Amino acid sequence: MTRLSLIPLLLALLLGLPAAAQRETHPFNDGWQFKRGPFPADPRQAAAAWDGKWQAVSLPHTWNGTDMQRAANAYYAGPAYYRKSFAVPAAWKERRLFLRFEGVGACAEVYVNGQLAGTHRGAYSAFAVEISGLVKPGQDNEVVVLADNAARPDVIPVNHQLFGVYGGIYRPVSLIVTAPCQIAVTDHASPGVYISQRDVSARSAEVDVRVKLDNGGLQPQDLRLETVIADREGREVARRSSALRLTPQGTQAYVHHYQLRRPHLWNGRPDPYLYRVTARLWDGGRLIDEVVQPLGLRRIEAVAGRGILLNGKPYPMHGTTRHQDWPNIGSALTTKEHDTDLRLIMEMGATTVRLAHYQQADYVYARCDSLGLLVWAEIPFVNRVTGKEWDNAHQQLRELIRQSYNHPSIYVWGLHNEVYQPHAYTAALTQSLHDLAKTEDPGRYTAAVNGYGRADHPVNMNADIQGMNRYFGWYEGRVGDIEAWVSGLEKDYPDMPLMLTEYGADANLAHQTETLGEALDWTKPYYPETFQTKVHEQQWSVIARHPYILASYLWNTFDFACPAWSRGGVPARNLKGLVTFDRRTRKDAYYWYKANWNSEPMVYLTQRRNVEREHRVTSVTVYSNAGAPRLWLNGRPLPAPRRGLTAVHYVADSVRLDSGMNEIRAEVRTPEGRILADTVRWRYAGEAVRAADATVHEGEHSGF
Repeated sequence: MTRLSLIPLLLALLLGLPAAAQRETHPFNDGWQFKRGPFPADPRQAAAAWDGKWQAVSLPHTWNGTDMQRAANAYYAGPAYYRKSFAVPAAWKERRLFLRFEGVGACAEVYVNGQLAGTHRGAYSAFAVEISGLVKPGQDNEVVVLADNAARPDVIPVNHQLFGVYGGIYRPVSLIVTAPCQIAVTDHASPGVYISQRDVSARSAEVDVRVKLDNGGLQPQDLRLETVIADREGREVARRSSALRLTPQGTQAYVHHYQLRRPHLWNGRPDPYLYRVTARLWDGGRLIDEVVQPLGLRRIEAVAGRGILLNGKPYPMHGTTRHQDWPNIGSALTTKEHDTDLRLIMEMGATTVRLAHYQQADYVYARCDSLGLLVWAEIPFVNRVTGKEWDNAHQQLRELIRQSYNHPSIYVWGLHNEVYQPHAYTAALTQSLHDLAKTEDPGRYTAAVNGYGRADHPVNMNADIQGMNRYFGWYEGRVGDIEAWVSGLEKDYPDMPLMLTEYGADANLAHQTETLGEALDWTKPYYPETFQTKVHEQQWSVIARHPYILASYLWNTFDFACPAWSRGGVPARNLKGLVTFDRRTRKDAYYWYKANWNSEPMVYLTQRRNVEREHRVTSVTVYSNAGAPRLWLNGRPLPAPRRGLTAVHYVADSVRLDSGMNEIRAEVRTPEGRILADTVRWRYAGEAVRAADATVHEGEHSGF
């Protein structure tokens, strides 16, 4: 049995303060027991199954931490149960209690002392249930959660095809204790505080703070609502206060308006300045509730043909994407894993991130606020349409918007990704989702994503921004076809706000070759890293020349689990990441973007894993953002390399390797006099040996 901490209550009593003074939030993650299905349909057999041993677990927890990552279609999706005993202090008898779940995969039922407290459908959004009338103060209580991650036609995503929906209570849970009158906890698990901004400039900004209040009693209460805006150092900037009579008939909303003079703007990565907004609810001289939210004042404009403007100035949209899962722990992440991912994204030099294809942990959005990353946030309406997901798609979008409303990093709501047939239904659903987003949040853009690359596709033009996923050289055409594609759209649809929302290629680090064409057959099991590098080099160089593409998002920062697939020599894995699934190895393409996007001086030689060389005469590629590099082969200087596709790309052609092991060294002297260097080692064993090896290698592929 886990007993909640009584320290806040005891301190209040010792200090002579009212016990019901303020909101308390207690972690509710330890002391759980777990039992995974499937369970017998026969009630007598089911009862016997419950007598079996339960597994002790702590949250976050998923039962798919390994089985979704090791073999194709070998994972468990279905029901499982969690239970936990907890004590409720007798002093909480007059207070309200809520359980707030940050994420349960995918559908949940919550029971307290045998009674249903609430349900939720959707793996990625938070939900809160009130348990005030179900608990027994002064006694032990039990909560049981049924979680089920089986695919359902009425809950998005409707299958596990593009990514696995991990089962379990895979994000933290909190027990929230409040006074009878409170800032709303159950408004779709939102903070209950909504901060809107308009007419933002360096001169002034209009800010509205909307607070939803809930009276859980039976009589109206005379209260006072106070909101305070403070700067980053905690100094008060502005304050509003209003008396109110809060009725018990439903949730009530109150608005405080501010006009801020000469605000410090949130300016992306260069200056992600955050204010803090605090909403307080007072009962006479007693503070009974308080919620703190971030405020980043910024103006974001998507201008067709020009790009994204942040606070009136063009902002470079160097974009990547992120799936949240890690090896062996799946989606049951802690702040450590989130911080590691964000550190790698920041190191690469990204300025914007598409958090695909679902709502991610609120901690991630908060960190993006403070890091200055512009965020594309979206719901998991992906891959397939059933005709039964209409209500759930609206529910999940409403939850995403309300729970994430105050994060200044978010600039666009994603409505769907690559969903098509039936066209009329999909278009109508997208239109309706767009309308919902604009009703909930008029100040942000919406976007929908198509994989066909045609403006006239029947599900297009139903959101503010048209996203398109293109995999030239991988799933379609040749690597260089991206130039004709974007030039054609630019000519025919100059006023269409377009984003390239996915591009790239898979890479298995065990697969290396110098022999590359303009396309690769992805249905074969050979996914060389060098081809991935070629795709990103060529396609980013085209994107950089076309401001018509408002933003681009490479796919993906990290390899991720794909439990329905077996491709590229690694089962249950999508290998398009620029970093390996375990986050230990950055692929060559990662350094391509780091050199192009990150101003920190660097030099990097590619193909360090392509050690066994196929040709004596080869080329050497260097990424350097600190000037032209000097090259040496086995201590001998090489001719100066030529400039390649971008200003950081250098290529030395017709380099003749020695027999045996070769050392290639690149050096750059920075303006400050620092020497930056990188070294790779390649072995050349002769053309005949390599040809024989290639014949055997090709024969291995022919059976697939």
